[in-house]
Amino acid sequence: MTRALPRFFTATTALLLAGASRLPAQAPVPIRDNSFLIEEAYNQEWGVVQHVTTFQRIRGSSDWGATFTQEWPAPGERHQLSYTVPMQRSASGDRIATGIGDVALNYRYQVPFRQGSTLAVSPRFSVLLPVGDERRGHGSGGTGVEVNLPASIAISRLIVTHFNAGGSWTPNSRNAGGDRAATTSMFLGQSVVVLVHPKLNFLVEALWSQEQSVVGEGRTERERAFAIAPGLRGAIDFASGLQVVPGIVFPIGIGPSKGEEGVYLYLSFEHPFRRR
Repeated sequence: MTRALPRFFTATTALLLAGASRLPAQAPVPIRDNSFLIEEAYNQEWGVVQHVTTFQRIRGSSDWGATFTQEWPAPGERHQLSYTVPMQRSASGDRIATGIGDVALNYRYQVPFRQGSTLAVSPRFSVLLPVGDERRGHGSGGTGVEVNLPASIAISRLIVTHFNAGGSWTPNSRNAGGDRAATTSMFLGQSVVVLVHPKLNFLVEALWSQEQSVVGEGRTERERAFAIAPGLRGAIDFASGLQVVPGIVFPIGIGPSKGEEGVYLYLSFEHPFRRR
């Protein structure tokens, strides 16, 4: 897999550059709301909906995870509603389980700044619904809440950075054996995006997380993870207003995650659903 990644990376870059070369002569609008491991702070515009699919797999493991997210303006850019449905496959010995995980219902508020500001902030509040089967390791077994504070800064015309700080709390988590305990998680992240072209960006993301899991009645243990993920994303625009954004990053484990390598695929479809 490691030797194949540079070839895939080169081929994908060539394809996106070829698509960019066919764009109109006028200055195109840069890619904005298409981050991967890190959440950007740009809400959906009025009348535009976004559908996002992701897929992640760790090298040397048969486990994988995928998500589908749909984001809607409510009704404009100031407020945004969305939901995320995860799907995952996990193997334990001879047992393989594939199913839906806990569903997230999300609300984001775009903090108003003066027009032309290089700073964007959009705090998010989410309710985590216990849809997944905790007996298969696909859910928490209880309803939880999550908060995140994304901030995006346009450092220059060519460089944009995004910051994340957040966490979750599930007061009544349950493990596969039926034991219950309150669990929390925390995460911090940052990404740097380089606009080599408005429709072709290189980026590096870094994400640290700490999660609790139930190991007995009223008892939990903590697990930490840290990864750095280089990658790229591109955009293909259509006359109908549809924008397709494929992307890929390669998470590399550092510190507590040392030795872990994987691939994270991203595909977004964004289009207007109403006209002014």
